[in-house]
Amino acid sequence: MRVPIFNDLYDAGSRLLGRAGDLVSGGILEQDVRLGVTGLRRAGKTVFVTSLVDNLLKAGRLPFLDVVSSGRFQASRLRPQPDAQVPRFEVEQRLAELTGPAPHWPTETRGISQLRLSMRYRPNAMLKRTVQPVATLNLDIVDYPGEWLLDLPLLHQSFAEWSALTLELAGRAPRDELSVSWRGWLATIDTAAPAEEEQARRGAALFTDYLHACRRSDNLLSLIQPGRFVEPGDMANAPLLTFCPLPGERPRVRGSLWALMEDRYEAYKTNVVRRFFADHFARLDRQIVLIDVLGALNSGPAGMADMKRALELSLEPFRHGSSSWLDWLLGRKIDRVLFAATKADHVASHQHNSLRHLLDRLVSDARAGIRFEGAQVETMAIAALKSTETVVTEHEGRQLRCVRGVPLGRDRPTVLFPGEIPEDADFPPGQERPYNFMAFQPPADLAREARGLPHIRLDQAMQFLLGDYLE
Repeated sequence: MRVPIFNDLYDAGSRLLGRAGDLVSGGILEQDVRLGVTGLRRAGKTVFVTSLVDNLLKAGRLPFLDVVSSGRFQASRLRPQPDAQVPRFEVEQRLAELTGPAPHWPTETRGISQLRLSMRYRPNAMLKRTVQPVATLNLDIVDYPGEWLLDLPLLHQSFAEWSALTLELAGRAPRDELSVSWRGWLATIDTAAPAEEEQARRGAALFTDYLHACRRSDNLLSLIQPGRFVEPGDMANAPLLTFCPLPGERPRVRGSLWALMEDRYEAYKTNVVRRFFADHFARLDRQIVLIDVLGALNSGPAGMADMKRALELSLEPFRHGSSSWLDWLLGRKIDRVLFAATKADHVASHQHNSLRHLLDRLVSDARAGIRFEGAQVETMAIAALKSTETVVTEHEGRQLRCVRGVPLGRDRPTVLFPGEIPEDADFPPGQERPYNFMAFQPPADLAREARGLPHIRLDQAMQFLLGDYLE
């Protein structure tokens, strides 16, 4: 097993070879940008990537993307992805699910996938136009299960630290009721006793059941670690997934149950988490963090607090700050981060500003830390696919701004008043779930959208994240 300093040197060397390959394969006159579409489960990453690609290919709904509005954009096309070992993001299948005869939201991401899209444009700066009349920007996008993102904090936690934090969390409401069986089993074991494979498998199975219960919870619990326990991908039934947190301190006994669990935890970090981070996140240039703020409001105080903690933990391992020439070797820093509250179309348009202000409060600590490191940060309320429209109706003598769309589980358009978004994340005393923002089905006529999928502020998000590359 490599020690951490050699892991870092190995990763840096791998990145150096990767960047050299980029120059050879892509050509000096092409630029590559790696966009990290990150976010927790149910935030809408797959729909975001699908709509982003569709709109960049058709370029008919991007008035706030300067390269398009100024007439300098020529065309986009899909290209073979640079990483041959990573499955392709099947954008055609995702579009078919959204635009078919019975439109529905794409299935949840079960494994990692990637896509490369190249944009051809005329540079804006005179010097660039002189050297290169037409330029190409290669945009690499990665999609992956949201739970995998929450594995990254494990890189900086020992088994004892992770166990203590996980057990403390499992003992607090609403997780305490979900973890009864697993915590009951922990009370019957001796962590210093000789390790038995059957006992390890039993503990891992009960712990996995608890994580799945958290995932199904109405409280929209977001902090679920390790991510591969609920979304194993190609690692189902692997010994690396046969461990769980243990109580108490590390016993000084070789061959104990604690030692076995600790060894597997460290192997998971080395062979799964570190490799995932080095291959897909250490070379990111820009990052968008998608957040289901409305879902957190629906889930109540516990869900809101859990989401805030999960976001803060998931962002810790990323390298944010201004880029320098040394980053070419050691791993580029992320110099622009966009926090985006998704599903803005689920509320009337006049509430989008309130949604953004609530997002500001939710990510205030994370945003301050990223800015301190030197990166630019922005927040927005967006909808990668607009599935409703704002309408005005009268109710008891006063006008209400409502949304009209087809709610999930229904078959015809309905006008709904979704309620008012609070100015902060505090909940009224005695009301655990005062909000009930509904989800909607995709519009039925998307197949005829020749200009690109309808959206809210997707072009503004791209201008912030990619605008300077397209100058």
